[in-house]
Amino acid sequence: MGVAAWMVLEIWLLTVVAEATSGWTVALLLIAGVLVGGYVIKRAGRRAWQRLAESMQGGGDPAAPGGRAPSGNGASGSGNTLPMAGGLLLMLPGLASDALGLLCLFPPTGKLIQRRTEKLLSRRKRPAAGSFGDAFQQARMHRPDGKVVQGEVIREDGPTPPRRQDPPLTG
Repeated sequence: MGVAAWMVLEIWLLTVVAEATSGWTVALLLIAGVLVGGYVIKRAGRRAWQRLAESMQGGGDPAAPGGRAPSGNGASGSGNTLPMAGGLLLMLPGLASDALGLLCLFPPTGKLIQRRTEKLLSRRKRPAAGSFGDAFQQARMHRPDGKVVQGEVIREDGPTPPRRQDPPLTG
């Protein structure tokens, strides 16, 4: 539902701009967005590749005391995630996605987005009831001596399905 609403917003914005200016202006805006977005992604990719090569040659983390300080925005992460996301948003056709892409590339708003995202991702949630961790915890059996033995329940009240026999491999 959200994707459909986003598409309607993008189409509506493109028609508003086309009515205010011309269809050629909209076409030029879309082409410029693809070109600028491609340039931004290429530049961020090169920076990431250079960091990887430097860390491999240096034998470890480039942010370590013996290594060089990380380049880029100086944040704790690699510094390439937001530019790549911004470039991708610029490459998507539409004016709202272009605006969001530019917000990712503009340093003050980029840092704000990065801090909010890190805070959102670092927030610890309790696993919901019925989650995989809950099922794993229930699959444990406790022995009388206090040891925990992992196991599975095998029900013997119904017929067991026949095992599938794979044909031998011939070479």
